[in-house]
Amino acid sequence: MSPFSVFFLLILEISSMVDTKASSEKGSLLYPYGPHQGDETNPKHDDGTSEAIALSIPFTFYGKPYQTVFVNNNGVISFNEPVRQYTPDPFPLVDGHPFVAPYWADVDNVLGGDIFYRQTTDPVLLEDISQDITQYFPKNPFTATWALVATWDHVAYYGSTSEKGNTFQAVLTTDSKMFYIIFNYWDIQWTTGAASDGDAETGLGGTPAHAGFNSGDDTNFYNVPGSQTDAIINITSTSNVKVPGRWVFRVDDFQVTGVDPPRLNNDCWL
Repeated sequence: MSPFSVFFLLILEISSMVDTKASSEKGSLLYPYGPHQGDETNPKHDDGTSEAIALSIPFTFYGKPYQTVFVNNNGVISFNEPVRQYTPDPFPLVDGHPFVAPYWADVDNVLGGDIFYRQTTDPVLLEDISQDITQYFPKNPFTATWALVATWDHVAYYGSTSEKGNTFQAVLTTDSKMFYIIFNYWDIQWTTGAASDGDAETGLGGTPAHAGFNSGDDTNFYNVPGSQTDAIINITSTSNVKVPGRWVFRVDDFQVTGVDPPRLNNDCWL
């Protein structure tokens, strides 16, 4: 085979690899993310966090507006204060911290992966988000004017001796009247860090990850089914909007489509 033929076949192989990668990304639940989207990147620091993010539009969560959030390495977006705790506790928390937990567990981005975030008013992205939410909540047509997109990209767990990584995303969005959060789970390979009694090789066991919402008032909260059990590993195949790996919530007055949580006598969400 001539050198030219070898070179030609090599180009074809690389082209095929690029096409496969593009197809995979196109089929992903995740909205676009990464430095090429203008994202900020969290420092490589175990139990680290972003700097304080001043929101260009206040975000209403369980009836209260917030102007500052932190994207925490351990799978949490918190309001007003960072959250560095790595082993999840059951909701409701007694410390009064309001936060969103797409996948609260002991992430160690020093060992692998990156955490990205950005605020955006990009019309193409906002149109995609608007169409998705209007599809899931058809009684409340929605046109997003702003979003915060936070993505944990193939992040490792503390104490890991494996190559396992989790990829998931949380999106906060609003039209200035209604406020929604989207959880997207693309690839979940581990549930627990070694300091939470997880197995260093498998990333399983111990106290598994928690997904849900804590309002900060000791009463209102929501747990995604499977939280803090071994079943949370299957969150890529569960949903409340009939799209495996996606959970969507209206959070200003808290509404969950497709799920009927029990209520207390005082009509508060459980």
